[in-house]
Order: sequence, then structure tokens, then C-alpha cells
Amino acid sequence: MPFTQDAIVILEDHLHTIWTLPEKDTDYSKRWAYFKKTFSQQYLALGGLEQSIRDSKKRKRERGIWQRRFWEHTITTDERYSRLMDYIHYNPVKHGYVRCPSDYVYSSFKQCVEKKLYCEDWGCLRNGILEFDVDAWVGE
Repeated sequence: MPFTQDAIVILEDHLHTIWTLPEKDTDYSKRWAYFKKTFSQQYLALGGLEQSIRDSKKRKRERGIWQRRFWEHTITTDERYSRLMDYIHYNPVKHGYVRCPSDYVYSSFKQCVEKKLYCEDWGCLRNGILEFDVDAWVGE
């Protein structure tokens, strides 16, 4: 089930990602299942911790790492794509983990800098002030 991961940020309690799927293929669910399974195995092998698991999750052989749902949206314009890329990469700053997206390890930001999509200092806090109102800017 091929796809390209264009952007990702993994935070303590959630993640955001942009995927490009093959034309006429919208099967996000199978991809998420594989992504969650693979990530969980690696995360736990590296000493990651799980939340407590309810019986309903145990019966379905689910781990205490992920929520059951996900939200997917089809991006239909270049402007929306660009704004969501910015939103994803700015998220660690928005949530107070770092002062600059380039300082956050669990993100595709550095790869995007290498591709010349961003400058190294893009999105840094200026005098302790967020550069964007990212929620309003993205329309969430």
C-alpha cells in the first residue's frame, strides 16, 4: 500500500501528517493500521510506555498508545497544502516544546529545510511571541 509521507510531527499526545496516496486510492484506514502497528512495535522496543488499556481494547488486541479514531482530509489546493505543512511544522512551537521548529527532533521539518521548502529559522519565536495564530490561519 504505497504512499509518500510529505510531512509529519509526533508530539506527546498526538501527531499530524500529510500523505500523498496513489491516484484513485483513498484507503487511509489500512495505511493507518500498518503505521500504528509498526510505530508501536518500535516505540515499545525502545522503552516507550503505554497507557492503561480497557477491556474493549484488549479484546480487539489494541495497544494503549493510540486513540481509535483518526481524521483525514483530502487537500484540494496548493494553498491548503502549504498551510497544513506550516501548521504541522509549527506545532511543536505552538505547544511549547521548542522555540523553533528546527529544534524539534520528531518532525519532518529538517528534511523540508534540506529540500529548500523552509529556511532553518522559519517559525521561530520572536521575543517570546508566536509568529502565527496557527489555528485561525489553518481554519481549525
